[in-house]
Amino acid sequence: MKEQQEYIRDIAEMRSLMERSSKYMSLSGLSFIMAGIYALIGAYIAHKAFRFNPGALTDGATYGSFANLPKIVFLAVAILILAVGTAIFLSVKKAGKRGERFWNASARRLLVNMAVPLGAGGILIFILMDKGLVALVAPLTLVFYGLSLYNASKFTYGEIRSLGIIQIVLGLVSSYFTGYGLLFWALGFGLVHLVYGVYMHYRYER
Repeated sequence: MKEQQEYIRDIAEMRSLMERSSKYMSLSGLSFIMAGIYALIGAYIAHKAFRFNPGALTDGATYGSFANLPKIVFLAVAILILAVGTAIFLSVKKAGKRGERFWNASARRLLVNMAVPLGAGGILIFILMDKGLVALVAPLTLVFYGLSLYNASKFTYGEIRSLGIIQIVLGLVSSYFTGYGLLFWALGFGLVHLVYGVYMHYRYER
């Protein structure tokens, strides 16, 4: 019986070692929390300072309807840079504590699998903006971001898959209620990131 228990324990340790070597486990829950905060602040600025409200497609919500759209794009890029920069900083810090390298084979696989949906989605969004279909931007950012998370989930924490599905669902619902695009954007990138980040932080980093 004792030998059998030792055998089971050895298998569990080998399985854990293989999982750690094949998956990127340095993602920080705090980075998702900060990304959520950035997104909520950005949505508030876009609505209050720039009076941005995508509206519905049937309301004639086109590029020409928004004089502050270049400022909105700049704001979105700034939020993205802040979120990515914070994620890199906190992931480097977490990897150091775990005695691991931040940039390794698992990180490369994770990045590649996220880059394909994000790249395709980014190109499509710029095309839609050029065509004046601004009301579809918020829904599609959620959908393609969710697809990138789902696609990359096999290379990191399993909970990333659930996060991706939630973002996809929010994006699809938002594509029907386009008049509430900014609200859904704040919900997906803001509130959902906050909840997920808190959950991940207390489960894996406390």
